[in-house]
Amino acid sequence: MKPSDSVFVEIRGLRYHCRTWGDPAHPKLFLLHGWMDVSASFQFFVDALAGDWHAIAPDWRGYGLTQWSGTDSYWFPDYLADLDRLLAHFSPGAAVDLVGHSMGGNVASLYAGVRPERVARLVNLEGFGLPSAGPGEAPARYARWLAELGEPQRFRDYASFDALAERLCASNARLAPERARFLAQHWGKSLPDGRVTLRSDPAHKRVNPVLYRLEEAEACWRNVAAPVLWVEGAESESLQRLRRDRPSYDARLRCFATLRVHTVPDAGHMLHHDQPHALARIVEDFLRR
Repeated sequence: MKPSDSVFVEIRGLRYHCRTWGDPAHPKLFLLHGWMDVSASFQFFVDALAGDWHAIAPDWRGYGLTQWSGTDSYWFPDYLADLDRLLAHFSPGAAVDLVGHSMGGNVASLYAGVRPERVARLVNLEGFGLPSAGPGEAPARYARWLAELGEPQRFRDYASFDALAERLCASNARLAPERARFLAQHWGKSLPDGRVTLRSDPAHKRVNPVLYRLEEAEACWRNVAAPVLWVEGAESESLQRLRRDRPSYDARLRCFATLRVHTVPDAGHMLHHDQPHALARIVEDFLRR
C-alpha cells in the first residue's frame, strides 16, 4: 500500500483530519468520502493510480479522526463551507480536481456550481442526489426529527475489529476480506471494554428535517463550468433505485454542460472498494483529457 500521512488543520472551529498521499509538489487530487465513511476508504483507489498525484482526503466533520461538531444534528451546507475552507488551505487561488463518492459526490457537485471558478475537473462517483421530496412531507419529517432529538443515538458495537470486518463483508459481497480488515481498522475504534464501534458521531444517524429539494440541486449543477465525469456501479442498488424514475434520472444528467458517463462492471455503490483499478484507469483517463 502507498503510505499516507495525517495532517490536522483548523477548519471553522473544528480540528480537521486530512489523509494525504504522495509528494506535495505533484498535482493535487481531492478525494471526498461518503456518509458513514472515512478518508482511508480511498486507499485502494490511490494504490491503483498510475500517475504521480498529491491526493488529499479529509474526514468530514464528525467522521474518522476529525473533531465532532458538538451539536445534536449535522447540516449539509456545513460540508460545502468546510470544503471551501479546506481548498483555501491546501490550494489557495488555484482551481482543483475533485473526486467525490456518494455524499462526497453530492457535496462536490453542488460546490462546483456554487464556486465554479474553484473547480477544474469534477468526478462524481455515485453522488447522484436524492429522490425529490414534496413539501407535504415536511410535517412528518420535522416531527420525526424532534422525536429523535429526545433519543440518545448510538452505533452497535462488535466483539473485535475482525468482527467488524466480517460485518463489512456481509454488507458487500464484493469486498475482499483483506480490504475489509484494513477498513475496519479505520472505520472502527476500541471501547474501554475492548469491544469496537464506529469512529463516527452517532448524531449522524438523526434524520435531516430539511427536505431535499432536487430543483435547487439541479440549479447548482447547471452552473457547473468544469467538465464532469459521472461514474456508476453496474450493480449499484442506489443507481437502480434512481433509474426507476428514468425521466428524472435523465434530467439530472442534462444539467451538466460537459458530461461523460461511465459504468463500472461488477461494482456496486462502493465501486472504489469493488473495482479500484478499473476506477483509477477511468478517472485518470478523464483527468488527462
